[in-house]
Amino acid sequence: MTKDFTLDDLAALIASRSQSSADKSYTKSLLEAGVTRVAKKFGEEAVEAVIAAVARDKVGLKMEAADVLYHLLVLLQDGGVPLQDVIQELARRTQQSGHQEKASRASQGA
Repeated sequence: MTKDFTLDDLAALIASRSQSSADKSYTKSLLEAGVTRVAKKFGEEAVEAVIAAVARDKVGLKMEAADVLYHLLVLLQDGGVPLQDVIQELARRTQQSGHQEKASRASQGA
C-alpha cells in the first residue's frame, strides 16, 4: 500500500457505495435496511470489541475495532452527519480537560 488509508477514505468509500445497488454492496444493503438495522450492527460490533478487549485478545480487538469504525461511519452516513463534523466536535472538546468537558455537557442538560 503506497498511501495510508484514513477514516476520511473509508467515509468517502461508504458514501460512494451508498449510491450502489444493494445486491452489489453490503453498505447499501445496510442503509436500505434502515437506521434500526445499522444501529443494531454498530452495537453488536461494539459489544464484540468490548469482549475482545476484556479477553486481552489483540487480534480480535483489532478486527472488531475495524468493524466498529466501519459501522459507525455507516451510521453517520445514514444520519447525514459528515465525519468532519465529528472531527470538529472532538477538536472542540480537546480545548479543555475531559473532566471540564463532561461537566459542561452535564450543565447543558446533555
